[in-house]
Amino acid sequence: MSMEIDLPDGWQLKNIHQIVSKEGIFIDGDWIESKDQDQNGEVRLIQLADLGDGVFKNKSSRFLTLKRAHELNCTFLREGDILVARMPDPIGRACIFPLKGDSKFVTAVDVGIIRPESDDINVKFLSYLINSPKKRNEIEALQSGTTRKRISRKNLGTILFPIPPVTEQHQIVEKIEELFSELDKGIENLKMAQQQLKIYRQAVLKWAFEGKLTNENVKDGELPGGWETKNLKQIAAKITDGEHATPKRTNQGALLLSARNIHNGYLKLENVDYIPTDEYERIIKRCHPEPGDILISCSGSVGRVCLVPPNLKFTMVRSVALLKLNWNLFCPKFFEYQLQSSTLQKQIEKGKKATAQANLFIGPIGNLQVVICSLKQQIKIVEEIESRLSVCDKMEETITNSLQQAEALRQSILKRAFEGKLVENKCYETA
Repeated sequence: MSMEIDLPDGWQLKNIHQIVSKEGIFIDGDWIESKDQDQNGEVRLIQLADLGDGVFKNKSSRFLTLKRAHELNCTFLREGDILVARMPDPIGRACIFPLKGDSKFVTAVDVGIIRPESDDINVKFLSYLINSPKKRNEIEALQSGTTRKRISRKNLGTILFPIPPVTEQHQIVEKIEELFSELDKGIENLKMAQQQLKIYRQAVLKWAFEGKLTNENVKDGELPGGWETKNLKQIAAKITDGEHATPKRTNQGALLLSARNIHNGYLKLENVDYIPTDEYERIIKRCHPEPGDILISCSGSVGRVCLVPPNLKFTMVRSVALLKLNWNLFCPKFFEYQLQSSTLQKQIEKGKKATAQANLFIGPIGNLQVVICSLKQQIKIVEEIESRLSVCDKMEETITNSLQQAEALRQSILKRAFEGKLVENKCYETA
């Protein structure tokens, strides 16, 4: 059971049972199985996916008939109900149900329903309070389960909430929303700047492979003198992909990478597989990645590109393509960036084959049209690209830090609100 100390004047500790009036409810949603559902039904089933952190996401699309809802004795939701996720992620997230309509909505069993039906409770205040850092931590501490963590309604009902008089609740909600509105505007501007940086990055790559970064006099639709276009297979020393068979996995040994490990500009060495040494030795006879080779993801998120880093021993499965170039003629970084450009990404998109999931095969990779120039020019263009993108990276880092600070500030606002420090506290005397 949670404990609060130093409550402001007029505040009281109450659990949800004490907050909800006799006319209100504090219950779980309904146990509705697949066999109970009917996509042609008129009653929508609200699910965990609909519950955001303080926001109703309105994502689900499952239904049942009104007749079946009555047969199951379902509780119909009302506009203004507080919905609490009894499962991650995060567990305990709450939002106010915003949809209108009698007997139109029910919710799943792992969603708690709180309907105070009391003039002494502002539902926005209670929703913000449930989502506050301290209460979220208390909810998390009370979760149980092995494979699927959840908090029981019984445990949720033991948590004590600091409740001020309703007038002060209104004032606190008003102040929270004023501050959150200002914060949201700042976040919106930061995200807009992030998007503009993405656009600028692509513009830099486009200009680079049109020759405009190093030659201001290049006309649209033309290449600088000495530049030409060739298919990738015409300049590659080798284009191959990883192992097609399913190698035996082990807990340790040689790294076996797949498309999920390929990201633009780097390898993400999380969630990796390992294979025995003899398997590794067999596979590298076909695909032997060496520092400076180019890797391309060929399945799932198709078209992500990075270079093989130094001092990393690995091989890969079929979902990764390997491109080897003659380093005396070509700068691998030049082609890594070119393959990430919008022009080449459009070609990659056209070359994909839609099966169960999108796939890119060796043939279409070899047919990709790339621009080439002298090795000296390639190196110069890479320098020009990186001088500009390094500025983008610094700005991106600043924006990311600012977004993190904004989220921390949001949590700080809620913390102060429910310590009675967000609005001026007045003394309330009992008559």
